[in-house]
Amino acid sequence: MKALRRYLDKIKPNFEEGGKFHAFHSVFDGFETFLFVPSATAKSGTHIHDVIDSKRIMSMVVIALVPCLLFGMYNVGYQHFTHTQTAGGFWEMFGYGFLAVLPKLIVSYVVGLGIEFVIAQWKKEEIQEGFLVSGILIPLIVPVGCPLWIIAVATAFAVIFAKEVFGGTGMNVFNVALVTRAFLFFAYPTKMSGDAVWVANESIFGLGSTVDGLTAATPLGEASTALEATGYTPFSWDMITGMMPGSIGETSVIAILLGAFVLLSTGVASWKVMFSVFFGGAFMGVIFNQFGPDTAMAHMPWWQHLVLGGFCFGAVFMATDPVTAARTETGKYIYGFLIGVMAIVIRVLNPGYPEGMMLAILLMNIFAPLIDYYVVQSNITRREKRAIKSNN
Repeated sequence: MKALRRYLDKIKPNFEEGGKFHAFHSVFDGFETFLFVPSATAKSGTHIHDVIDSKRIMSMVVIALVPCLLFGMYNVGYQHFTHTQTAGGFWEMFGYGFLAVLPKLIVSYVVGLGIEFVIAQWKKEEIQEGFLVSGILIPLIVPVGCPLWIIAVATAFAVIFAKEVFGGTGMNVFNVALVTRAFLFFAYPTKMSGDAVWVANESIFGLGSTVDGLTAATPLGEASTALEATGYTPFSWDMITGMMPGSIGETSVIAILLGAFVLLSTGVASWKVMFSVFFGGAFMGVIFNQFGPDTAMAHMPWWQHLVLGGFCFGAVFMATDPVTAARTETGKYIYGFLIGVMAIVIRVLNPGYPEGMMLAILLMNIFAPLIDYYVVQSNITRREKRAIKSNN
């Protein structure tokens, strides 16, 4: 590492003002600060000094997402080999999924970071690190059948209109990855819904085989179209392990829990938000179980709601986004609880959209500042009353 540090110090003057590569200063600064903690300190004003910067926080989230990414790759191959009735071992299935998911990951980062680099150079600012997380989240929350060009368009839209127009990392109102999914869902609904989108229907470098009309329904999809109240999929351990159709990184509760452990043990994510989302979902699930309409989605056991679809993934990696979530401690409980409640309400009462988690989080992104405002005002009012009482 010392050799790398010396090399960077040697070439750094070329990227500073007056150097022959000064036009790429933001690019060099981005790579340098990613590899090493910046040595610069604030010269004026009030600042909080900490041992970890935002790049390290984003890197920790990426590490927490690795189990979901790796399992998602395997599950893509597993679903393909299973539904095409093709024989294959673990490494063949993983290799198929790896080759199917990797292009989506590359497109997400190339498009998103490319826009970040261009805007940073144009504004003569350092490259912001927020897309380190968004770049890996986007491929994990889309179906494996989503075309690369659509992912590129949606990523560009989200980075520009959900992030940069608000001022960049730390200023965005909405979760960038969820805006990407929302854009895909409303602009290209046939690529985001329907049985055919969840299983890869192609042969990659001789792995697997191609079958026309290959389909596979998700458990939530089956429940949303069921004609009887008992039409939901019975519980199986596949709902926990993730060996079922779904978005690339959202199916395995075990992989998500490993990521949650990393986030909570490092203090990167708030347990208050995470716990409140699950509590809110369980609460609303019980309500619908007792008083809901006579539909399969309403009669689905409350705990089954929590392990299906994107509920777990959203609670751990999306709702806990420190930029778009509530900031006050009390507000975190309220924010998370309402996300869980709204996710189940949308699932049960909107048969055309059986997921619910994406819209619930985006909706509460809007109300997070309002929640914080009233929490702060409540504290101020309570202290004022206490002060008046003590003076009397």
